[in-house]
Amino acid sequence: MNSLFDKDLGNDSPVDAYLEAIETETAEGQVEEEASTSWDTVKTVIREVLETVILTVIIFFLIQTVVRNFRVVGTSMEPNLHDSQYLIVDKIGYRLGEPQRGDVIVFEPPNRPGEDYVKRVVGVSGDLVEVQNGQVLINSQLIDEPYVVYAGSYSMSPRRVGASELFVLGDNRNSSSDSHNWGMLLQDKVVGRAWISYWPPDLWGVIPRDAPSASATVGHLLENLIPQE
Repeated sequence: MNSLFDKDLGNDSPVDAYLEAIETETAEGQVEEEASTSWDTVKTVIREVLETVILTVIIFFLIQTVVRNFRVVGTSMEPNLHDSQYLIVDKIGYRLGEPQRGDVIVFEPPNRPGEDYVKRVVGVSGDLVEVQNGQVLINSQLIDEPYVVYAGSYSMSPRRVGASELFVLGDNRNSSSDSHNWGMLLQDKVVGRAWISYWPPDLWGVIPRDAPSASATVGHLLENLIPQE
């Protein structure tokens, strides 16, 4: 009887074939499920990468419409701004208001289109600007310029600042290409106001309107806050 049982339920029995079919179907299902899971993971990764890239691009363009960075080139603004110093420029402030005397601005000069200069606003629309032996007069009044250390050695006959124009000078007067050379600056050529110095670290701080830049650095402010022994 054992031999008959073995013969009837051997490797080729219907039960074995059925079990083998179930195992094969299960294995194929597992492979398909694993493949589906892997593809879902790939799609998730791709979607997250695309979302990150798109968000980064949107943030970049939003930031560029409000502020931009600027690298100082040359010594025309010494001793307040230095060659290779990096600034953040406020591009939106002048959409809400007008440039003021003493503002440090970044702009495209009329004599060098495509480049950016940084200078200080000395005269605004309607002002009569004159330079006498390096001393600046606005509307026949000598102005106080505490930010100027290297005064100019030149004179300039009176010039009226027209509508939508600015008269700008570098703080290092004898080493600056500015309005005393090439005339008035159209306001629509202004990129924005130099707002913050962020590099090098020892020059971190805001760019003040009517004071030397060194007086507004973080280091200077901390020195004044911390009592000295």
